[in-house]
Amino acid sequence: ALAGVETANFEFPLITKAGARIEVLLNATTRRNEHGKVIGVVGIGQDITARLAQEREYSKLIDNANAPIFGVDTQGRVNVWNKCARKIVGYTLDEVMGQNLVGEFITKEYKEAVSTVLDKALKGEETANFEFPLITKHGVRIEVLLNATTRRDEQGNVIGVVGIGQDITGRIAQEH
Repeated sequence: ALAGVETANFEFPLITKAGARIEVLLNATTRRNEHGKVIGVVGIGQDITARLAQEREYSKLIDNANAPIFGVDTQGRVNVWNKCARKIVGYTLDEVMGQNLVGEFITKEYKEAVSTVLDKALKGEETANFEFPLITKHGVRIEVLLNATTRRDEQGNVIGVVGIGQDITGRIAQEH
């Protein structure tokens, strides 16, 4: 900010006088005199320690859930892939993160339908109980029942979709 460039949403740790570590979100803007010369900085900091702890707890809950959970960004790239999804589908985090979900992991005959479900969720229209097949890393077809929910940031902007699934392969086999 002293160079005349504003800083927005800069996160950093701060150690308090008592020795406790807190996480701070800082926004800083240049302070200028009547001639436009930089004379200082005005900064507003917010303690986000509790929010970050809550986000870590949510991440832990998602990762350890007994249902496959995945997330995609607004471009359809995988950004959440929990342990259950890894176990059922067989792909590791490294293999899926950043990959296009529909392009890489959905069967050809369902690409359009899954794309539609994701596109609707990106527009705020959530889908419940959508059935579709996934092909595992080892080439096995599994049937998934999916709920697709819009993901939003703190300001309410759509940032992607989270899908919570259920492996219904056994149930489908019993019905046939």
